[in-house]
Amino acid sequence: MRLGVVIEETWDFFQEIYKDFSNNYQTSLFHRREVKLPFFYTRLNRYLLHHDLKKFMSDQDVVFFEWASELLMIATHLPKTCMIVTRLHRYELYKWVNLINWDAVDKVILVSQAKQQEFLNRFPGLCMKTAVIPVSVPLEKYTLSNKVFHGDIGILCHLTPRKRVYDLILTFFDLLEQNENFHLHIGGDDHSTYEDYSLALRSLVSDLGIGHKVTFYGHVAEPWNWYPKIDIFISNSYSEGLQVAPMEAMACGCYPLVHRWRGADELVPEENLYFSSQDLISRIIAYSKTSNDDKQLIRERIRSIACEKFNIKETKARIRSIVEDVNEALRA
Repeated sequence: MRLGVVIEETWDFFQEIYKDFSNNYQTSLFHRREVKLPFFYTRLNRYLLHHDLKKFMSDQDVVFFEWASELLMIATHLPKTCMIVTRLHRYELYKWVNLINWDAVDKVILVSQAKQQEFLNRFPGLCMKTAVIPVSVPLEKYTLSNKVFHGDIGILCHLTPRKRVYDLILTFFDLLEQNENFHLHIGGDDHSTYEDYSLALRSLVSDLGIGHKVTFYGHVAEPWNWYPKIDIFISNSYSEGLQVAPMEAMACGCYPLVHRWRGADELVPEENLYFSSQDLISRIIAYSKTSNDDKQLIRERIRSIACEKFNIKETKARIRSIVEDVNEALRA
């Protein structure tokens, strides 16, 4: 099979899948050409993009778009010369889906049942084109830690308003009022679009006088070596596709507490979900009071859930199966 791959956003969720594609198919990666001229370069680059994408697709049997975004939008308005599979994560629902010609797409992979339902609420006629395959992690990198509990709370994410790290710092301040034996670890890079948000986070920590209780790490290049610092991992977002960081933390035995964004119940058990800040504080304190033996049993169970639900090997096999089914349909 000649398989084309189109991706311009982050590769964070795709490295293992692309490697699997390359091991099994004749795989080509699309590259956007751009030129810089004194005049008319925007129009020329638009022409080159359409021309090159059309040529690229005509040379493939199946093209896999890792993000259902700009390039899929362009591709679906070109003459159809190949089968198209795309994976829709989250943000595309709010920016691109209404601009895509879905008649030209043969299969849409959603990362959660919640996102599938949201997609079908907009496009009810596309039910048979959709499949749910959760994002997942290479479990061999993330092993169960034997860390002794010291009250280390962690969050790892891009520092953007959607992740609600500012709110978490305020909740952490209230937690310290009840029990000062905790430390907050904030991993993740600043986002250039939200420079003021990153500055506000650090200013808030300083203004609250809790700098000795909060550590900022910036970009974490090897998260499998970072999670063993953490006892309790927090996801405080208001919207996610199916967030990878809690999966990684769970695989390392961190106790996850996740705000009830739509679809969070597909990520962690009911007892690990919360709505309010007070609810979060209560759950943190309750877990901290659990005996060491019970903590170890909980950690092992959390690890087993991650292994059962978020194994990259299964995800690769299921995505490969969809690509091959679409290719067979082309041959039929």
